[in-house]
Amino acid sequence: MTDMIERTLLRLGTQLSGRLSRPGEDRYAAATAIWAKPAGPMPRAVAHCLTPEEVQSAIRAARDCQLPLSVRGGGHDWAGRALCEGIVIDLSAMNGVGLGFDHRTVQISGGARASDVLAVTDPLGLAAVTGSCSSVGMTGLPLGGGYGPLIGRFGLALDNLLAAEIVLADGRIVTAASDSETELFWALRGGGGNFGVVTAMRHRVHDLRSVRSGMLLFPFNEARAVLEGAVDFAASAPDELTVQLGLVGGPDGTPLVMIAPTWCGLPEQGEARLAPFFRLGTLVAGALDAMAYGASLAVFDPFLVTGQRVVMETCWLPALDSLSIDAFIRAMATAVSPGCAILTHEFRGAASRVPAEATAFGVRRDHVLVEILASFADRSEPRDEHWHQRWVQATLRAFDAMALPGGYPNLLTSGDPERAAKSYGRNVDRLIRAKRQYDPDNIFRSAIPLPVSPHTWAAE
Repeated sequence: MTDMIERTLLRLGTQLSGRLSRPGEDRYAAATAIWAKPAGPMPRAVAHCLTPEEVQSAIRAARDCQLPLSVRGGGHDWAGRALCEGIVIDLSAMNGVGLGFDHRTVQISGGARASDVLAVTDPLGLAAVTGSCSSVGMTGLPLGGGYGPLIGRFGLALDNLLAAEIVLADGRIVTAASDSETELFWALRGGGGNFGVVTAMRHRVHDLRSVRSGMLLFPFNEARAVLEGAVDFAASAPDELTVQLGLVGGPDGTPLVMIAPTWCGLPEQGEARLAPFFRLGTLVAGALDAMAYGASLAVFDPFLVTGQRVVMETCWLPALDSLSIDAFIRAMATAVSPGCAILTHEFRGAASRVPAEATAFGVRRDHVLVEILASFADRSEPRDEHWHQRWVQATLRAFDAMALPGGYPNLLTSGDPERAAKSYGRNVDRLIRAKRQYDPDNIFRSAIPLPVSPHTWAAE
């Protein structure tokens, strides 16, 4: 079998004009240096693809050798889904972005990040719906959901996906849209990379010449008043205002309260709309300014240090109330390092008005996504990882009594199929049927977990 694998990889390298890298090579090191330092087995080879046809070749090689297969797009992945011990399809060089002639849509290649898209749209006063930071890949984001600062006005990133070019497990290249491969198009919007390799997407873009945004930091001893005040104010806000809240480690290790609002409505209303946030407590640092949408995403980029070890958990809360704020504060009071943080993302407005059955994404009611994050240096002692893991799990358990079923699929690990099932709600059976139709052999098993064991595909 080893000889067969080597022959297949040599052939694949030829088909890719030498763009197949192995451990020890610079290109391999760059492709496997994703945001969260991987802890498991490393890939046997990385296929650096430039075309859908080269993706076909990589899929065929993995199938011929029965090797695991994964896809690396933007590389913003904490759960290790982008890497596997077999063949990794690296799309990072496929990062082209093209605006439609009518300036209503944008064509995005499979490896493009939000920053690549914003470089095209910002100068024209346009915006695609992205996540909360510019380094996130624009393909993986909408496949699983896509919370972000524009969610109230324009919905999830997946709600703005108009078409996707995808290489299927059997090698076919198809386009999924509202009028072609409609079941696949439904499943892609929330079901993740379970059906093939998305090599291009077409997204809706919106007129948005500027936003007013930034980050405000307040002392931890004022956490209750600041968070409750922010929640009360946001509850009556229009769809154009989205507020991200958090408790984060400060430079000296003392936690701070973070408020990151974004106003994407009429520019002349922005200053007045955000003025109440300055009155929530004693401002330690920060500002809220008018800026291009792309610049507003860059506020989080300094905190995303590639190559650190990361432990993360997630849950959904119906809303932030006094009980959940209590849990936030208690958790951060016991944080084991400055790398510990709890962050929220709103789900409201336009996102909540989409019918639950319209896409595979399962929760279409107002709610709050919670990220529980612990990052630490790769050179840390084993006990450091143990303590960070314990803190993350203890914090997640603190929300058990108040959390909605499941969790955000984009943040779940492969060990969470039961939670994934609950995440998709009434859509789960339809999603499983789509998986059996488009990937019956479960070739793309490194993607967002589906609630069926790979060994049961044929039996059920």
